[in-house]
Amino acid sequence: MHSHRLHRFAAAAALLVAVVIYPSTAQAGPITFSGSSGSLAAEVKFEVVGGNLQVTLTNTSTADVLAPADVLTAVFFSVAGDPSLGRVSAVLNAGSTVFYDPDGQPAGGVVGGEWAYNPNISVGASTQGISSTGLGGSADFGDAQFLFPGPDLEPPASPDGVQYGLLSAGDNPLTDNGGITNSGGLIKNSVVFTLSGIPAGFDPATAISNVQFQYGTSLSEPRIPGTPGTPDIPPNAEVPEPSTVALALTGALGFGMAGLRRLRRRVSQ
Repeated sequence: MHSHRLHRFAAAAALLVAVVIYPSTAQAGPITFSGSSGSLAAEVKFEVVGGNLQVTLTNTSTADVLAPADVLTAVFFSVAGDPSLGRVSAVLNAGSTVFYDPDGQPAGGVVGGEWAYNPNISVGASTQGISSTGLGGSADFGDAQFLFPGPDLEPPASPDGVQYGLLSAGDNPLTDNGGITNSGGLIKNSVVFTLSGIPAGFDPATAISNVQFQYGTSLSEPRIPGTPGTPDIPPNAEVPEPSTVALALTGALGFGMAGLRRLRRRVSQ
């Protein structure tokens, strides 16, 4: 009888320790992929926001953009299970702006009419992608059916050319050549895309892979593989400080040992 009590008390103490540790791993956070080659550099962040997949694409290079091949125009990736996601929105990220569009800044920062999502491409190991240019072939985005919601900011109606691609963070508009200044509009330097239809419990850190960054208007132009960083901890995750964990573990173990000693004394009496 007393032996069973000892086992139950030990199990309860172990459960308390597990509860203390669990919150630090209970929720999946965003993950960021980055890549660079020479003067080119980019990153893309995947995170779950409001039940949707939010994709933030940024041209992080500090170098000046001198030609269309320096403009970041697409990101390719794979999603576990290869689902066909819904196109919700494409908007300028905070602090980003549009250059070289004679009509000025897009209303509400909406640039969906210039960016497309195709869930059925084949570029290396990547099977899905988001692009501001048509590309064609195994990465065809040049059809209006692939566009995010939003007005056509620069003809044609379907993705084509370098327009509304991403200039670098370090771009100097005074040095751009005609292919840049006559583009019809380019973004400095980040866009946020929202896709719907992800399954419950979707974890970007394990579901997203095979990231590649595409520049220019052709698959023969620069393309850089993306390397995943350490998954971020979501802002609403309650992660105890190491000192808090240590104190809680010490208390739990001390409580358990005290209880076990009391039970042993009863057994020996």
